[in-house]
Amino acid sequence: MKRHLSFKQWAAALLLFAGFSTATFYFYQYNHADARFERFANAFFLEELQANPINFHYSVDDPQTWQVDESQLKLPVYQAGHATDNVYALSTLADRLSSYDTDSLTASNRYLHGLLSSYIDTAAHTAAYPYFAEPLSPSSGMPSELPILLAEYRIDCPEDVELYLSILNQIPAYFNGLITFEQEKAAAGLFMSDATADKVIKQCTQLMNPEQLENHTHFLELTFAGKLQALQDAGLITGQEADAFQSEHNRLLTTVVAPAYDRLADELTLLKGSGRETCGLARHEGGREYYEALLRMQTGSVRSIDEIKRLLYSDLQSNYQTLASLLADNPALKEQFLAEPSLLPQMTPEEMLSCLESMIRQDYPAIPTAPNDTLVRCTVKYVDDSLQPYTAPAFYMTPPMDNVWNNTVYINTLDTQGDISLFTTLAHEGYPGHLYQTLFSQQYWKKTDMTPLRSVLYYGGFVEGWAMYAELSSYDYAAGLAQEQHPEAADYYLLCRLDRQIQLCLYALLDLFIHYDGATLEDVCEVLSSFGSTNTRTMEAVYSYIAEEPCNYPKYYLGYLEIMELKKQAAALWGDNDTAFLYRFHCFLLENGPADFGTLATLLPEY
Repeated sequence: MKRHLSFKQWAAALLLFAGFSTATFYFYQYNHADARFERFANAFFLEELQANPINFHYSVDDPQTWQVDESQLKLPVYQAGHATDNVYALSTLADRLSSYDTDSLTASNRYLHGLLSSYIDTAAHTAAYPYFAEPLSPSSGMPSELPILLAEYRIDCPEDVELYLSILNQIPAYFNGLITFEQEKAAAGLFMSDATADKVIKQCTQLMNPEQLENHTHFLELTFAGKLQALQDAGLITGQEADAFQSEHNRLLTTVVAPAYDRLADELTLLKGSGRETCGLARHEGGREYYEALLRMQTGSVRSIDEIKRLLYSDLQSNYQTLASLLADNPALKEQFLAEPSLLPQMTPEEMLSCLESMIRQDYPAIPTAPNDTLVRCTVKYVDDSLQPYTAPAFYMTPPMDNVWNNTVYINTLDTQGDISLFTTLAHEGYPGHLYQTLFSQQYWKKTDMTPLRSVLYYGGFVEGWAMYAELSSYDYAAGLAQEQHPEAADYYLLCRLDRQIQLCLYALLDLFIHYDGATLEDVCEVLSSFGSTNTRTMEAVYSYIAEEPCNYPKYYLGYLEIMELKKQAAALWGDNDTAFLYRFHCFLLENGPADFGTLATLLPEY
């Protein structure tokens, strides 16, 4: 027997159905939007990752996870006339991003969408001036960077050996693309100065030293031999196979890689005389506009040039006054500073890293651990003598995102003399600097199931600003270690820190003067002389470095100051009277960064 619903029952059923349908529609729309965006984010991530086989190998330990055939990846070779391709590519990406309804995304995807939109917009502004970029910069260009990347190329199996040898074979084509780009820069009137070209030409000659290659003492041959020995010890290759691989490697270095460096040097020699003088970007049409865009991209600061100058001036004045007061109260500190005494207990670099890792635990959150509580390992290596003039005082090699537990820090002994210099450098590169921040971010993203796209978005101002924040805070840790044996350690290390900050802040300001205001060598010498510099060659070297590496010092020091500004805002919002403030502030930065500082500032009140 059928039962018929009454009018009230029908009305209630319809209301229930309508409510269920609405909820289902919004639930589908919400999740469907997330699924679409995550597919887009993962596709973009894979495209970026596969653009360079060296970067891919550094970023991914197991390519099968992403169903990528690593053997098919090729070095990106620049093609004539393609300098503006990035503008179109970024415009297309921006259009695709704008098609997503951010209100329908989860909070984490909405945050990533905002980061990516800002990132693409900033990159597009710099891409509009392609010939101002310099891939052959003496300090950070490919000629000096490539040997380090090759030396540290991870080889865990015979297939990795084949991949590595394949990359060596691709270097001539890759360098030919760079030559083409430099020829186009010259045609646009933006080729490097003769003095800068001479530095790069000298690099090419020294990095592929013919005598070392002939004697089989080149550091790339030695590091490769060590990796083959490790494979042989593990039973993965025979001694005969190791000899064959080594022979092929040495042949490629001598007949493929070295001639590619020689040709690059020859072509740069031919282009000499067609370039600009060593000067700032402001001296060229469009240079100031490019510098503004580059400064925002490199530092993540959304401040105007005038605001940045005021921030830097204020910091310089404050530190200078503090330094003057410190020396007035303790005149003997100046002589002590010039003598560069060793106050820290005698420690190896590894012991310093272990000490720092232990000392930061109260103020910094623990790195989210792997399921099996895998221990973090860090190997300290030293820059080869042939690379010392071209590399930083130290650098951290970022591990693969799917295996972050084996880390490497390189030390350049040419620039890390003295125990406090080594200690603060290891804080910058290790704990609580790059190594710690990288591991925390990667593990936190995994823990919160965040898309890996954030791994390929580079925020130099945050990353280097954090490392500078870590470095400067480590002077207090050093004072704590030395205080018992040296009661004057606190004042001495405060003096060291203030000297470091004043120098970095001054160089960041000079970056703005040279590239935005058009300051000349004479202008820069006048400024440096007012701060006590008397060595003309040193002042010329400072000017040349800043002119060749725009935005490098601001990336570090303005990034640090932006973090300090966020810290002031956090103190005003949360109060900083308890011991948990620093811990909470560091959690905020680590969980939401790397990011641009405009985005971080908007998040702070809600954290």
